[in-house]
Amino acid sequence: MTDCRLNLRPLGTPRGVSSVAGPHGVGASPGDKKSKNKSARGKKKSVFETYMSKEDVSEGLKRGTLIQGVLRINPKKFHEAFIPSPDGDRDIFIDGVVARNRALNGDLVVVKLLPEEQWKVIKPESSDKETEGAYELDLPEELCGSHLPQQSMKGYNDSPDVIIEAQFDDSDSEDGHSSTQNVLVDGVKKLSVCVHDKGKEDADALVTKEESTSTSQDTRASPEKSLQRSAKVVYISEKKHSRAATGFLKLLADKNSELFRKYALFSPSDHRVPRIYVPLKDCPQDFVTRPKDYANTLFICRIVDWKEDSNFALGQLAKSLGQAGEIEPETEGILTEYGVDFSDFSSEVLDCLPQGLPWTIPPEEFSKRRDLRKDCIFTIDPSTARDLDDALSCKPLADGNFEVGVHIADVSYFVPEGSPLDKVAAERATSVYLVQKVVPMLPRLLCEELCSLHPMSDKLTFSVIWTLTPEGKILGEWFGRTIIRSCTKLSYEHAQSMIESPTEKIPEEELPPISPEHTSEEVHRAVLNLHKIAKELRKQRFVDGALRLDQLKLAFTLDHETGLPQGCHIYEYRDSNKLVEEFMLLANMAVAHKTHRTFPERALLRRHPPPQTKMLNDLMEFCDQMGLPMDFSSAGALNKSLTETFGDDKYSLARKEVLTNMCSRPMQMALYFCSGVLQDQAQFRHYALNVPLYTHFTSPIRRFADVLVHRLLATALGYRELPDMEPDTLQKQADHCNDRRMASKRVQELSTGLFFAILVKESGPLESEAMVLGVLNQAFDVLVLRYGVQKRIYCNALPLRSHHFQRVGKKPELTLVWEPEDMEQEPVRQVVTIFSLVEVVLQAETTALKYSAILKRPGTEGLLGLQHHEERADSGQLD
Repeated sequence: MTDCRLNLRPLGTPRGVSSVAGPHGVGASPGDKKSKNKSARGKKKSVFETYMSKEDVSEGLKRGTLIQGVLRINPKKFHEAFIPSPDGDRDIFIDGVVARNRALNGDLVVVKLLPEEQWKVIKPESSDKETEGAYELDLPEELCGSHLPQQSMKGYNDSPDVIIEAQFDDSDSEDGHSSTQNVLVDGVKKLSVCVHDKGKEDADALVTKEESTSTSQDTRASPEKSLQRSAKVVYISEKKHSRAATGFLKLLADKNSELFRKYALFSPSDHRVPRIYVPLKDCPQDFVTRPKDYANTLFICRIVDWKEDSNFALGQLAKSLGQAGEIEPETEGILTEYGVDFSDFSSEVLDCLPQGLPWTIPPEEFSKRRDLRKDCIFTIDPSTARDLDDALSCKPLADGNFEVGVHIADVSYFVPEGSPLDKVAAERATSVYLVQKVVPMLPRLLCEELCSLHPMSDKLTFSVIWTLTPEGKILGEWFGRTIIRSCTKLSYEHAQSMIESPTEKIPEEELPPISPEHTSEEVHRAVLNLHKIAKELRKQRFVDGALRLDQLKLAFTLDHETGLPQGCHIYEYRDSNKLVEEFMLLANMAVAHKTHRTFPERALLRRHPPPQTKMLNDLMEFCDQMGLPMDFSSAGALNKSLTETFGDDKYSLARKEVLTNMCSRPMQMALYFCSGVLQDQAQFRHYALNVPLYTHFTSPIRRFADVLVHRLLATALGYRELPDMEPDTLQKQADHCNDRRMASKRVQELSTGLFFAILVKESGPLESEAMVLGVLNQAFDVLVLRYGVQKRIYCNALPLRSHHFQRVGKKPELTLVWEPEDMEQEPVRQVVTIFSLVEVVLQAETTALKYSAILKRPGTEGLLGLQHHEERADSGQLD
């Protein structure tokens, strides 16, 4: 690859930028003659409104005439954007690039409502899929289980983030990045499905134009609920979007224009980012003479300005990444777009680490800590994990109860408050786990050596130790700083084999080394006891009303030499994962109560708001129409419905998978917050866990929030002075942790999407059964069961003689008439409706890293027979 040295200088504003909106939503060809003439005559007319002043915005927010919220731009229809309604009702609609006023996806914006006659009208029978806008799947990790299956990553034992792969390829993951759009089914907003495959976004355009957005003349005749409030952006409170994008360089269309001699056009891969003018002097030297040489080169560009009079932004080329479609260039692009700092740690930061290696625990620490080095303590993690931040112990007591310990790496000992190390960790806020590597929050010496709880080595820890009955009832609780020496490093597979063979001795060669002070039998017994107690804790949690929405997640096997994916499988979440998760949840809840009791105004907690009302109501109506006996009255009721409604045959399990996916749509993100900033303690609750107080304490190696919680707990126990942090300052840090956590989640999803797209390209076509989860008039959406990805299948991509959309009752139905392979045969008719089982093929497209799904031509046996049988069985209850 040629080395393109890019010259980065501040830019002036190009003249003559067209203000005519083009198909990209950001302007017509800059060489457009009208725009040239206009610029020659003097100042052009503004495209965008001037932002309001900070003072006016502040006043408007206080009076309630302005509304603030995070902007979401629909990945497939970039002219549509939304902010959440403060009252939890239908989103507020922002129509068009001009109304968005230069704000980008994720920015915190202030909007002003438009007059009612300009609001979006939604007819009750509408099939529009965008009344609420593209939701990004924001399931909190506590809802999804602790099993991110990435190769190099920590196992996220304490109910970690989940990669919702459903979205994969354009994934939100978002536009390439997963989009979840809310689709209306039978006039009910249906839970969203992803639209990918750029250029096909108007597959159901007829429905959108005819039914969904009526003219304002219809407004008076429409019922109140069919209006969607519309607004325009008047101010950007916080530019949360990184202003960086990956994409491709092109020459301007008009070779005779003045602009052509000064600028190239940067076209972002993410259509929600505007096209950008970049100075030719920043481009590779031979770009103008040999533009085709760069047609497949991925660049990163940063927006540096976006004037009121231009639909195009101005930018600087930051870097040439390499060939599109290759793992490392694409990965670097993803990290940069989401503002992930993957640079090496500075010498100033590294100077904060212990210098004399090997490091040993200073003698004075032994007098300050409880010495647990003789106890049988061990870690359970993915086999490849190197940052081991939690360990477990379980000691039987004479009275039949148990002393159970959760021992967490004492990271805060190594991160002095206010030091350069502390500042960089606070800024990064989280480690970012990609399929092939980790971008760590802390230098590797800490993550993988000093803090990591490796076996047979003395480590500083912070422990929660309980006296528990065999049923998991807490009789006593102790918090404190400790020193441990883990006796072995078990993988989830090791622990699982112990659980599955309770009476058999596991052969030594199948286990990792165990320190001489302890035996494999002792470890085995401890695992079995922990498993029994965890089962009781878990059972009680769900009796008490917790919710879990497990979604299919992918794990990859990578080629050691090339790094390319060789294969993938759905990650199995087993009893050993559940064991670790239960005790991590218990520790997090215990620390939340302890810190909040001691510092009611300064506890850093984690809340999970209830689902969005409007989306939940629509889902309830949808389930009602589909004849599904679902109870959405509480988290526990929903969990009960999902676990009890379905059988265990293949069709029922697939339908449960689809419904679980749908139920995830209305869910909101869990958020860190400072207890002194929220007045109403009812808002502290964690919806999915159904508990009043929760926090994160168990993963300080990879999450800065946990480091802050460690410091607070140490203060509560009298180990140190109260951190110098007012509630407002702590809330700012909590907000930053939330932002970085969200970015990290998106990056993880995109990384998985990247590897899956490469797998389809290298190993495809891939075949799988799939279940239909949404039907439009010229396309339908499926959940591909073998891989957990969602795809849209377009009728115009299939060899059909015709297709016909109708509603049977309120149920959408698409009849496909296939061209016969043999002209003497009759055409095959196939009816596609929600919960139909179909067979699909995933295949690579010519564009780098795009793949599409097509329907396999129906046969007469096997899967299709099952499908017809199931549809007949359902028809009674659906009518």
